[in-house]
Amino acid sequence: MKLILKWMLLIILMITSLESFSQTVIDSTSIQLKKPIAKLVIKDLITGDGAKNELVLTLGKVDILKQKIVLKDSVILNLNSQIGNFNNILLSKSDQLLLSQQLQLDLKKQKLKTKLTAGAGIVAIVGAILLVK
Repeated sequence: MKLILKWMLLIILMITSLESFSQTVIDSTSIQLKKPIAKLVIKDLITGDGAKNELVLTLGKVDILKQKIVLKDSVILNLNSQIGNFNNILLSKSDQLLLSQQLQLDLKKQKLKTKLTAGAGIVAIVGAILLVK
């Protein structure tokens, strides 16, 4: 166990004592910005990210509103269909009412004819009886 610890310590010391170097030459494609300009760039990037997120949410709302419009249109179409059906029912009921009134009038006329015919028959019988006597 001690041997493993010693080896680990030796490896760590060797790694930390290695000479390292960093990049000292600026590449021609990199751009250096001054501090105030860099802050403005960061602010613009954050604003742009916020705008992208807001756009996604707004497009989601637009889709929901489109679905609501489709639903409202189907409800309106259904209600218009019901109104048409009710109008047809009212029209057929008024036609039935007119027919019923006409039939009642015809029935009264027929009853009157029947009574007149029966009355004429009785008068004829009474007249025949009176003539025969």
